[in-house]
Amino acid sequence: MTIRRLCAALRVPGKTELLLVILFGAGFAALPVLALLPSLWGFTVAWAVTYLADEALHAKAPGFVRRLATLQLSRTMRFAVRTVMLLALADRMDAPGAVLVTGLAVLSAHFLLVMMYSALHHAIRRRRILPVIVRNLDMSGIDIPERPPAYLYRRFLRKLLHLDLPAHAGLIVALATGTWYSAYVGYALTIGTASAALIALLGQFRAVRRMPRRDAVIGEVNRQLAGYRPEVALYFSFAAVSRDFMYQVNMWIETLEQLDRRPVIVLRERASFRFLGRTRIPVVCVPKADDLAELELSGVRVVLYPGNAGKNVHMLRVAEAKHVFIGHGDSDKLASSNRVSKVYDEIWVAGRAGRDRYQRVRHAISDEAIVEVGRPQLARVRTHAEHIAGPVPVVLYAPTWEGWSDDDCHTSLIPMGVPLIEKLLAENVRIIYKPHPLTGKRSPEAAAADRTIRELLRADDEKDTEAARARLREIRARLDEMSGRHEGDDAQQLRDARVPDRDGAAEWQELRDEWHRIFWASRSTARHHVILEQLPTLYECFNQADLLISDVSSVVADFVAGLKPYVLTNAQDLPDEEFRAAYTTAGGAYLLDRACTRLPEILRSVREPRHDPMAPQRRTLKEYVLGPDRPTSMERFNIAVNDLADKAVAERAEDLVAPVAHVAQHEPVA
Repeated sequence: MTIRRLCAALRVPGKTELLLVILFGAGFAALPVLALLPSLWGFTVAWAVTYLADEALHAKAPGFVRRLATLQLSRTMRFAVRTVMLLALADRMDAPGAVLVTGLAVLSAHFLLVMMYSALHHAIRRRRILPVIVRNLDMSGIDIPERPPAYLYRRFLRKLLHLDLPAHAGLIVALATGTWYSAYVGYALTIGTASAALIALLGQFRAVRRMPRRDAVIGEVNRQLAGYRPEVALYFSFAAVSRDFMYQVNMWIETLEQLDRRPVIVLRERASFRFLGRTRIPVVCVPKADDLAELELSGVRVVLYPGNAGKNVHMLRVAEAKHVFIGHGDSDKLASSNRVSKVYDEIWVAGRAGRDRYQRVRHAISDEAIVEVGRPQLARVRTHAEHIAGPVPVVLYAPTWEGWSDDDCHTSLIPMGVPLIEKLLAENVRIIYKPHPLTGKRSPEAAAADRTIRELLRADDEKDTEAARARLREIRARLDEMSGRHEGDDAQQLRDARVPDRDGAAEWQELRDEWHRIFWASRSTARHHVILEQLPTLYECFNQADLLISDVSSVVADFVAGLKPYVLTNAQDLPDEEFRAAYTTAGGAYLLDRACTRLPEILRSVREPRHDPMAPQRRTLKEYVLGPDRPTSMERFNIAVNDLADKAVAERAEDLVAPVAHVAQHEPVA
């Protein structure tokens, strides 16, 4: 436990990374001591250890490296320390004055070149920032220079600082041999390569000076939008966009692609593109509100919002459109019946349970503003009747996160997560652990519990076959390529934007199906899984599981679609009647107490399907929470979009006619 707390304090994930931190710290602490002794071979070892540990920590413990930067121990400072200590060692070993002076001049010039390169790189990057970036629109009509080569542009500071290696190595060899030729050769290599890199980047700066102006970029985007004529927009913004939040958009992509109306996706943060799934829908990212106001979106009649965010007001002011909150899942949490939703024209929920949830927020939302549309995303979830259970029960543990405040903290991780996993392991079941993407973002206790659970499950893991791993990597690479995802800047994103191949959707789905098939087949039936990436998807985990254990969240409402047994954690040990009265989805759930004493009895519902007393309640709950099976959710969602779009058009026509009629009514008679 002490080691685990130390890892958490240092922001390192495990014992290997902790060992690297110890080597890193010991190496830097030894440098001044060994330089002053002096001890050439001891210094050389410590010098090499600091280099290697530094690089390894960047890859394995970036959180620790970021913490160093906050303590003013940035990468540049660490390189400077090594340089000063090496020159001190040379002085203590009575190196000639000319060697020391030249070394000081060369290494100082090297840092000056690094500063100049950084300033030039910043200037190029700033010029390549555009007001709008797009995907799935043909932007070949404007000339955008290619991004500078990766070897000059990406991770440039890391590469430039490492150009001190020839000078360092040359001086160390000279000190060891007593001949100074190698020192001068190393100095020349360091200053020569750094100068060559700066000259090469100057050439790239000349090319970037012909970047199109803001008006030209927005004008071309508007021409493309005018040709496409979008009618429905999915609008998304979040203060700190990452993979953790983009699931709120990605879950709606397939639904949007099946609409009768032409959709467009509007994003507000540049980082969104990095985690956006594959789609043929035009995507427009507009970080600034002023630029958003200039986009040609006059034909949009329905705007869909998967989340509540401050920047939503920039779109809500468009009076010609109808604004709908669709959320990113139905749950019994307070956030799923927020009073802020009053700003929208309508709120779309899955079933009657969602309507009743908003009705309980008194004087907030009118009943007419709530529309039941089902959950189109759940079409791929197999039902209990279609599921073939294996010899070992599969339990999916999918806890929610700790929430923005303690008031809405529903996660079971902190009070009972680790004991639950330990008891499940003792019950001889196969565990799929899929925590909420935001787990540990606010609570150190939740992060610590999450790490412990991963360690418990990984200790019981078996190795995949290398062939399966290679094929999975190959498929992921192709999926990333098809999604249009890359690490290019604004200008490169816009340069690469093209109208997608409509036939790509079939290949995309085939590859995803193959990925999931290989992933599950390559695992032993006794193996546990820790699922942290976008693949396998949550719904594919549903299809593998015989039983879900979760907290009060939208995961439970979605799992109800399959009619399989599920468990809600009752970490506060409320009386069953009180818990079921408070949370709608508890109506068809087995309730698990904090000490997990009910777990063996609950598992009987899987091991002995006839012993499943909650099955009738689940069937009743499914329609209440998710709506009827017919018409399908996709059909209901599509109808809701069409009806609201028609309503927006009709109201717009009335608004245009009303002033004319008013003027005619008050015209003087000739």
